[in-house]
Amino acid sequence: MKVPRILSIAGSDSGGGAGIQADIKTITMLGGHAMTAITAITAQNTLGVVDIMPVPTATVLAQIEAVASDIGIDAVKIGMIGSAETASIIADFFAHSPLVRDGRELPVVFDPVMIATSGSVLADQATIAAFKRLMAIATLVTPNAPELAALMGLAVDSEAQLETAARALAERHGIAVLAKGGHLAGETLTDLLIGRDGRLTRWTSERIETRHSHGTGCTLSSAIATELAFGRTLPEAVERARSYVRAAMLAAPGLGQGHGPMGHGLAQAHFAPPDSE
Repeated sequence: MKVPRILSIAGSDSGGGAGIQADIKTITMLGGHAMTAITAITAQNTLGVVDIMPVPTATVLAQIEAVASDIGIDAVKIGMIGSAETASIIADFFAHSPLVRDGRELPVVFDPVMIATSGSVLADQATIAAFKRLMAIATLVTPNAPELAALMGLAVDSEAQLETAARALAERHGIAVLAKGGHLAGETLTDLLIGRDGRLTRWTSERIETRHSHGTGCTLSSAIATELAFGRTLPEAVERARSYVRAAMLAAPGLGQGHGPMGHGLAQAHFAPPDSE
């Protein structure tokens, strides 16, 4: 089987736990070929973000065009953007230069990153305002509860509110939404997938109590993109991606003094690769 080609458009995490670094590890572990368009360079560790330098928009676009014109793309993951201008350029590229894979729409998974696990702000208001252009080209958007609250201007403090806000976002943009409930209180956590047809799929899992959760959102979104590139349905892709994230959390190597990285490679001992079925 041809190795699926996954493009991650995201920021670089010098600590190796999130962003481009987490995406490359995830895509590779799940059997894909990882390609990158780096939107920002961050100096960070498990304690927080020290500095951020956005990559010039023209350079971000050049990276995308370079891999698309030669290697090709089977799925896209979009994470940290860097600037509103970059968000618009990315949206324009995929809107005006549509890439079709085997006669089907190119899967685009957009993780609307606003705040790092450590609490550091990763997107200004202008960039957040530009997110709507990226949602127009996305197959799936994966906000957590605080991000969903910010996008919709609604309180998201319960599962019921999570569903209400997710449905509103899905209807507003005509997209599928995976609303992540990890930030809500409780011994269990629930993630809700609202399909384009309005159909609800719910996953409820026991909460993993750990401080080594840096990069969970990045890992989940890149895992979903990879699984979609293998041809899985959206619910199948989400389910397998969630299983991989949980395995990676359980396999965390215990690095750093703060929110440590997960064990992306070690997770394979607890997770079946796509071709093992």
